[in-house]
Amino acid sequence: MRGITRGVSRGLRRLNRLRSWILLAAAAAVVVLAPQAIAQDRLPTERFVGSLELVYRFERNMPTGVAVSQGRRVFVNFPRWGDIVPYTVAEIRGDDLVPFPNAALNEPAPEAPERTLLSVQSVVVDPLDRLWLLDTGSIEFQPTSPGGPKLICVDLTTNEILQTIVFPPEVALPTTYLNDVRFDLRRGRAGLAFVTDSSLSGPNAIIVVDLATGRSWRRLNDHPSTKAIPDFLAFVEAQPFQNRSPEGETSSVSIGADGIAISADGERLFYSPLSSRRLYGVSIDALADESLSADDVAATVEDLGPKGVADGLESDTQNRIYITDLEHNAIRRRSPDGTFETLVHDPRVLWPDTLELATDGYLYFTVNQLHRQAGFNGGADLREFPFSLLRLRVDAEPVLLRPEAAPDSPAHEAPAPRAPTGNGSEIDDAAEEPPTTSEGFPSDVIVPIIDTTDRD
Repeated sequence: MRGITRGVSRGLRRLNRLRSWILLAAAAAVVVLAPQAIAQDRLPTERFVGSLELVYRFERNMPTGVAVSQGRRVFVNFPRWGDIVPYTVAEIRGDDLVPFPNAALNEPAPEAPERTLLSVQSVVVDPLDRLWLLDTGSIEFQPTSPGGPKLICVDLTTNEILQTIVFPPEVALPTTYLNDVRFDLRRGRAGLAFVTDSSLSGPNAIIVVDLATGRSWRRLNDHPSTKAIPDFLAFVEAQPFQNRSPEGETSSVSIGADGIAISADGERLFYSPLSSRRLYGVSIDALADESLSADDVAATVEDLGPKGVADGLESDTQNRIYITDLEHNAIRRRSPDGTFETLVHDPRVLWPDTLELATDGYLYFTVNQLHRQAGFNGGADLREFPFSLLRLRVDAEPVLLRPEAAPDSPAHEAPAPRAPTGNGSEIDDAAEEPPTTSEGFPSDVIVPIIDTTDRD
């Protein structure tokens, strides 16, 4: 009996060894054959969405804002944080970037901040086809100084400065960061502008500007809808988007009211903190009425629901809102009923920043890899050149809130020319314009190289 038992035990041990050999062989076969199997039978991947055109490659500096005039002139800006920036505003002319409106204005003079451009965060063409430059008045996110934060209007028919509005210290606080701006030129004598203060440390607000008088005031100051969500965490390129020191210490990125757009009828202003997934709207009548209390204005705020993590916002005449989606390399469009459609989804859209819906039916946007900057990656700058300006045909019309009265009507006076902030006499008005396409665009600017409509 013991012999039979020993025999059975030996047999079981052999069987176990054989089974182990078989399992090892099978695992090895999987390791060896897996790449071949994937190569022969490709696995499903994410679907690309959108037919994109490359407008310009930026081989050196990182753009944020973009503006396209009705004459198809393209302007961009480069804020002075993190890089050596030779000029903070430029016009794209063919293959070249030309300081705009001139090189002298782009030379920062900290001793006379009201007379030069320090660090422009946004450029916007208004409904009368004038270019506005939004100067943060802050280099490298340092505290603002009196005279630095300002809004400059440039006449695109002459390239001369029409108006400079300097924000007073009680409006542009030492911590203020002027981010983006929208216009309603039907209000008052010359219109109103609305500016987001996306301060990293607060308080955040919407700043209202009377373009006729230059007066400005803060609204929704430190209101929850303009503030970053505490301990907010986004994921960009599947990585947590955080401040990260070379020693590995992390902290949340706290950016308040950032993107801004205006409704088709000019009744509501849409906005969103970057460090938030909510979209908000507020009554423009309330923002414009200085007699209303802070509580009265806040009572008109509406939470419009989730919209993802966004930087730039834009709107069209159908009251749809265009929203950058930083976490998904995407751009979405929100309909008035709250539904979304994806216009762009492409892994090359690495941090879509500013949106510009132009009169040619294209949506323009900058891509600048902001999340790859050294401050978010332990001191390592992970950005790869080039940055880009892309566009997508959306067959929509921008919201242009022009005065109904004639331009010379006393009810709607255009801003009178004022002393230039810089040396306006040095503007090169004789620069030859590049040849244009049938669309009126410089023929050597647009290079349609990105088409992802039919990706498998």
